[in-house]
Amino acid sequence: MKYTKLERNWVMYDVGNSALVLLNTSVVPIYFDAINTGASSAELVTAWANAQTIASLVVALLMPILGSLADFTGNKIKFFLGFFLTGLVLCLAQAIPMGAMPFLIIYVLCTIGLNSSMTFYDAMLPDVTTDERMDSVSSSGYAWGYIGSCVPFMVCIALIMLGPSVLGLDMMVATRLSFVITGAWWLIFTLPLLRTYKQRFGKELAPGETPASEIAKTFRGLAATLKRIASDRALLIYMVAFFFYIDGVHTVISMSTTYGTSLGIDSTQLILALLVTQFVAFPSAIAYGKLAGTFGTLRMIMIAVFAYVCIVLFAAFFLRTATEFWILAIAVGMFQGGIQALSRSFFGKLIPKERANEYYGFFDIFGRYASVMGTLLVSVVTSLTGNPSLGVLSIGILLVVGFVLLVKLSSMRGVS
Repeated sequence: MKYTKLERNWVMYDVGNSALVLLNTSVVPIYFDAINTGASSAELVTAWANAQTIASLVVALLMPILGSLADFTGNKIKFFLGFFLTGLVLCLAQAIPMGAMPFLIIYVLCTIGLNSSMTFYDAMLPDVTTDERMDSVSSSGYAWGYIGSCVPFMVCIALIMLGPSVLGLDMMVATRLSFVITGAWWLIFTLPLLRTYKQRFGKELAPGETPASEIAKTFRGLAATLKRIASDRALLIYMVAFFFYIDGVHTVISMSTTYGTSLGIDSTQLILALLVTQFVAFPSAIAYGKLAGTFGTLRMIMIAVFAYVCIVLFAAFFLRTATEFWILAIAVGMFQGGIQALSRSFFGKLIPKERANEYYGFFDIFGRYASVMGTLLVSVVTSLTGNPSLGVLSIGILLVVGFVLLVKLSSMRGVS
């Protein structure tokens, strides 16, 4: 598909932020393990799950309120820029040598900035394209994000692995430099969107209203939005289903490296396997966008959720070696981009465009609270049993609930 300039620049932000997402799911947990000396495998999984839970919870609490304010014309780009710059500065700050706990705090704050910026970025989708092109543009964002993120990632991995022998760099120093490289990449691929984005759909301030009165009205508006969502049966069922199934997706992504480390799998194998995930995810996300046009967006989401149920069962019962982690990484890559892209675009088709940010704020809170529930569930089950595999297995329940609700939604007339 030939993109417009604005569509292309919107996709480029996915290329930029995905580099940090990839670094966070691969190198950062291993680096945290290296500076968190003396911790057991169960303690490592618990600490990382708690960090993910806190970051997700903060974003979930902020986004409905800020999302509603951002729906006023001209505000969306301001909120996006503020959180992007926050995440960028804290990404660079992680390169400073520090202990495990200060690093974890900065990581959490950086993740809040990153994920919050992505909420406003998602809400730009109705502004940059049409309903007919939404599936393809959304899928392309994830697809190019996966493949584009590999460029700085490979540079960082080469620096970490070859730096000590070729450049005489200490491995920890090389790892810290990866934050600088990733931050620079994120900035470069964000600038085109900042230069060209214009908010097409938005609310206007009424005569005589002030920002303070708008904040008060925002709180009242949140209740009205909830009421509108509750009155739309198809939208309500989808959001509850999304709440459950996206939990499994986010938790598998955020915990995979930490889980692999707890099983004693070599860090090099973990990183290379996750790199393969990115390459597999690129054509898979593109294919999902095209298949949605043939078989229906909802049906393709259901296929991906069922696949994730199988992935979680495999991880809990069979994942023990590096070879099995490679199998898991490839399977995740086949469905990861598709389910995220189509979930975003399917939601965009169900909501009123002039209230996109407000609705996407609730969309994000459902996704973030799901992330809170998933990582918290892994943390609690792992702590109680001392067995990370049982923590992973517990996620399957949430995926099954989401799948059942999607089946119910698919039976409704006119929803595809």
